[in-house]
Amino acid sequence: MHVLMLVATPVATDTRVLREAGSLVAAGHRVHVVGRSVPEGYEPPAGVSVSSVGTSSVFRSEGGAPPARRHPHRMPAHMRLARWALLPQHRRSAFGRWAEGVRADVAARGLSVDVVHAHDFTALEVGAELARERGVPLVYDTHELWSGRPREHRPTPLADRRERRVEARLGREATAVITVGDGVAKALRDRYGWDHVHVVRNTFPSAAPHPSPPPAPVALVYAGRLAAYRELETVAEASRAPGLPLPVTLLGPADDTWLAGFDPGAATVRPPVGAEEVTDLLTAAGLVLVTHSDRWENHRLALPNKLFHAVRAGVPVVATDVGELARTVRAHGIGTLYRPGDAADLRRAVAEATDPVRYAELRARVRAATAELGWERDERALLEVYDGLGRGGGPRGVPESG
Repeated sequence: MHVLMLVATPVATDTRVLREAGSLVAAGHRVHVVGRSVPEGYEPPAGVSVSSVGTSSVFRSEGGAPPARRHPHRMPAHMRLARWALLPQHRRSAFGRWAEGVRADVAARGLSVDVVHAHDFTALEVGAELARERGVPLVYDTHELWSGRPREHRPTPLADRRERRVEARLGREATAVITVGDGVAKALRDRYGWDHVHVVRNTFPSAAPHPSPPPAPVALVYAGRLAAYRELETVAEASRAPGLPLPVTLLGPADDTWLAGFDPGAATVRPPVGAEEVTDLLTAAGLVLVTHSDRWENHRLALPNKLFHAVRAGVPVVATDVGELARTVRAHGIGTLYRPGDAADLRRAVAEATDPVRYAELRARVRAATAELGWERDERALLEVYDGLGRGGGPRGVPESG
């Protein structure tokens, strides 16, 4: 089948999208991904084609940056207020223009499409429209509980209710819904009554042979988005104190406005790198931070790919004691946990993980969990969904009401 994937990200660092696309190509399907502001000169994996639609909005031109980009001091109060007030309009404008660009890009290419695979709510409406026009199955791949995600802007209750109604209706219309963990899957079933939700976690394939982690950790690395509600303020506070036994690196794509007001303390902030380089950095460090807040429902249900990336690298984790994340760490014994927002408890968890006897035990538990927490299992779940589509799983024909 020819699969059209839609995702409002730059694709190059979106490991979930690339893993799924690669697995589908290996299984004999063709995959074209339409992304958002894909980096110039990006080379996708073999067999996957990628096109790019820009991110301009009525508030920012393509490639534009906030006035305070990476400034070391907090933004002035009036700028923070303006951002808080206008961010919902900016996002609606940006994603609306991206959807328009997707329609134009797909039409210009004259793609023959057998399945539309929409990643996240931002791609759902345009994905459902394209699937209906072509009479082909829609796969809705939600990377989070959209209605439970963090808000960094003013309340938008009317827009939020509309989004829940749209997600409920179009999710019912989809032939299959895929999500990242059992917690989010249960929430979707309970909230919307969906009976066609499948779990494909953000796991990683078994790594090619690479150096083992050091016999004792030499650094602590966070590799993920740098933004609010990721406990990074707690990490920074812990890094300032003499009780933290390891240097800290924070690595990944950033919310530039948030970063402008973030004081990293003694931690080092680095830009994002490719997944293989991240693996090498995690392995060399020997200990990985997997953190998020307890403030939002989505965080309590999430299983972040940082956890599975650490397992792939063979490295234990220090993780926030929150929801599904903590449950998985405890179930497999692959790291230590700390109370969210508690820098002193984070330092305790790091000290526990760096104890020589405890660290050797954690490394052994990571090795034992590799098969259970690896992509090979989740790849089978993804391909089973597509096998069902190939056996005639077309549009569900759900009425527009709801």
